[in-house]
Amino acid sequence: MKLIIAEKPSVAKNIADALGIKGKKDGYFEGNQYVITWAFGHLLQLFDAKDYDTKMARWKMDNFPFIPEKFEYKVKSNPKNRQWADQGAKKQLTIIHSLMKRVDIDGIISACDYDREGQLIGDSIIYKARPTKPVYRLLLNEWTRDEVLRGLDSLKLNDELRHLQDAGVSRQWADWVIGINLTSVATLKYQKGKGKALNIGRVLLPTLKIIYDRDKEIESFVPEDFFKLTATFMTSKSETYEGTYVVGKEEKFKKKDILVKVEELIQQKEAVILDKKVEKKKEFPPFLFNLSNLQGFITSKYKGWTSDKVLKVAQSLYEKKFITYPRTSSTALEESLVGKTAKVLTTLSADLPYKDEIKFMKTKRVFNNAKVESHSAIIPTYMKPSRLTADEQIVYTAIKNRFIAQFMPIAEYEETRLKTKVLHVDLEGIFESKGKVQLVEGWKKVERISSKDKLLPVVQQDEKVTVDTSEVSTHVTQPPKPHTEKTLLRVMETCGRSIKEEDEELVGNILTGFSIGTPATRAETIKKLKDVGYISANGKNLVTTELGRRLVDTFPVKSLFDLEFTGRLEKTLSDIQKGTVKKNIFLDTIFRFTTESVDIIKKDKEIIIHEITGSSKKPSNEVLGTCPNCGGKIVEGRKGFGCSNWKKGCKFVIWKNDKYLSALKKRPTKTMVKSLLKNKKAYVKGLTSKQGKKFNAYLSYDKNPQNEYYSWNMEFEK
Repeated sequence: MKLIIAEKPSVAKNIADALGIKGKKDGYFEGNQYVITWAFGHLLQLFDAKDYDTKMARWKMDNFPFIPEKFEYKVKSNPKNRQWADQGAKKQLTIIHSLMKRVDIDGIISACDYDREGQLIGDSIIYKARPTKPVYRLLLNEWTRDEVLRGLDSLKLNDELRHLQDAGVSRQWADWVIGINLTSVATLKYQKGKGKALNIGRVLLPTLKIIYDRDKEIESFVPEDFFKLTATFMTSKSETYEGTYVVGKEEKFKKKDILVKVEELIQQKEAVILDKKVEKKKEFPPFLFNLSNLQGFITSKYKGWTSDKVLKVAQSLYEKKFITYPRTSSTALEESLVGKTAKVLTTLSADLPYKDEIKFMKTKRVFNNAKVESHSAIIPTYMKPSRLTADEQIVYTAIKNRFIAQFMPIAEYEETRLKTKVLHVDLEGIFESKGKVQLVEGWKKVERISSKDKLLPVVQQDEKVTVDTSEVSTHVTQPPKPHTEKTLLRVMETCGRSIKEEDEELVGNILTGFSIGTPATRAETIKKLKDVGYISANGKNLVTTELGRRLVDTFPVKSLFDLEFTGRLEKTLSDIQKGTVKKNIFLDTIFRFTTESVDIIKKDKEIIIHEITGSSKKPSNEVLGTCPNCGGKIVEGRKGFGCSNWKKGCKFVIWKNDKYLSALKKRPTKTMVKSLLKNKKAYVKGLTSKQGKKFNAYLSYDKNPQNEYYSWNMEFEK
C-alpha cells in the first residue's frame, strides 16, 4: 500500500474520487491500495531568527548580519499569535508522519503541485520524518480522473526532482536571509517610532521602482500643443472621406499658422487621388493564456479585480478539475498534448452556434515545445462545469474562449490607404486616409470583438475629388499613463524589456526565468506593496505613496531596485531548477550580498524614511456637516465621507477614490466636504484637465432628479 500526500484537502479528494475511494478517516482517505492524506500548503516554516539564538529576540544593530549555519524548520506559526504553533498544522503533520510509519505503507508519493514551491512543501513534510521507505513523485498538470490514473502509472523517483527541490530551497532561504537582515537593519536605521517594519524584499523593491519610475515620468512630463489639418473630400457620387495633411511622414505640427495658410489655400479646390493601396491582412488570435496574461486580461476588463484575485479564482478552477495548472509562464502547449487537446475541443465546442467553423489543427502557434517551460499554457479540461460562482464564470469563460479562438478561422480584413493631392496650389504635403473592412470575422466571433474601423468610399487612383470642408485642430501631447496591474505584470514578466507577441528572443527570456518574480508570486508582490503602504490603487491605476517614494529616494542598496540584478537572481534560480547551476553558488552570492548590504546601511547617513506617530490613524468622529439627503451627520470613514444613518438606508457618500475627482487628479478633503455641505459648493484649486493643464473651479455635489444618487457639477469663476 502506498501513501499519497496532496498539497490541499480538495486535491486529496480529487485523487480519492479518481481512485473510487470513499472511506474518509481523521485527516486521510483509505482504500485497498492507497492511503491519501493532505497538507494545508506549507505546514512547516523556517525558524525565526530568535529560534536560533535568544539574543535575536530583540532587534539590535550589532546582531546583524545574521545568517544561520544550518537552516531549520518548525511547524508554521498561528497567524493570530506568532508565538504559538498553528494547532491545525501540528495535528495534520502528526497524522502524516504516523501514516508514513505504518508497517503496511511500503512507499510514499508526493502529489504536491508540480513546481518548485510544491516540491518544497512536499519534501519539507516528508524528509522531516527521515523516511526509510522509497519516495515517489506524482507530476500532473490537471486533476481529472484520466490524468490522475495516468500519473500514478508513470511515477518518478523523488530523487529525480532534486534540482527542483534545490531551486525551491534556494528561493526560500535567500528571501529569508535578505528579508530578515535588511528589513531589521533598515527599520532600526530609518524608522522612528514603533509599528510595522520597513519591509525590504528581493522582489518587492524592484517592483516598487517600476511604479516609481512611471510616476516620475508623469510628473516631469511637460505637455506641448501640436496641430493637425483635416480635410473632408467629396467624390463625384457625393460620398465623403477624411484625409490628414502630411509632410513627409509628419502629421503633427508645432506651428499653427503653417496649417492655417494651407487651409486657406485649399478651400473648395479640386484634388486628385494620387495613390490607392489595398492590402488584405490577417489577424491571428492572441496566444493562449499564461498566468500573467490572464491576470492582465481580467484586471483590465473587469472592475474591482486584482491579479491576486484572478490567481485565487484560477486556483479554485484548477482544484475543481476545470482548467489546467494556472501558475505557468508558457503561452503554448507541449506537442505531446495534441490528442488530449483535440478531445477537449470536441467536448467544449459541441453546443456553440459557430461550431461548424471550429477545426482542430496542429499548429506551431499552439503546440510548440520550444515555448513551454515546465507547464503548458492554461486551457480548459474535458470536464464541463455545471455550476460556477460569478467570479469563476468570468475566469473560466476567458480561458475557454481564448482556447477555442485558436481553432477558429483567422480573421481577415482589407486595409485601404489613399493619398490625395490638392490641385492648382503649391503645397509641400498631401492628405493621407486609411480605412478598414472586416472580410472574415473568424476568431473574433468567440471574443465578440466588434470592428470600429473607419470605412472609405469606393474610389480609384487618378479620380478627381473636391475639398468640401477642413479644420485645423489643436491637440496636447499626453503624459505616459500610470501603471495598472496589467502593465505592471508585463514589465515584471519581461524584466522591463518592451515585448511584442511574436518576439521569440524575449519570450525565450521569460521562459528561461529572466524576470521579476514568478507567475506564482507576482500577484502576491503587488498585494504586499499595497499592504505595507508603498503603493496605493487609484481605480485601476497604481501609484507610489509618500513612504514608497522616500524609500526609493533614500534607501542606499540601489542594486535591490535594479531590474537587471533581480532578473539575474531569478534566472539563476531557474538554472538551479535545470541543474546547470549549483545551489551553494547561488546562496553564497546571496549571503555575501546581504552582508555587504547590511554594512552599507549601517554606514549610511542618519535619516528618517518613516516616522510613526503615537496618534491613531483611524478617521475621527468629527461631524463635518448635515446630510443633504436625510438630515443625519456626515462623518469621515475609511473609504469615504458618508452619512451616519447609512444603516437605516441613507446612501449619501463622497468616496475618497471618487472617479470624477480622480480624473481631475484630486481627492476629496475634509475642508472640501465641509464647504459642500455648508455652502452647496466648494472652490477647488489645482484641478487638472485631460490635456494636463491646471485650473480652478467651483464644484457642487447635487442629487439626481431621477434617482437617489448624487453627481458632480462644475462652474467657473465669473
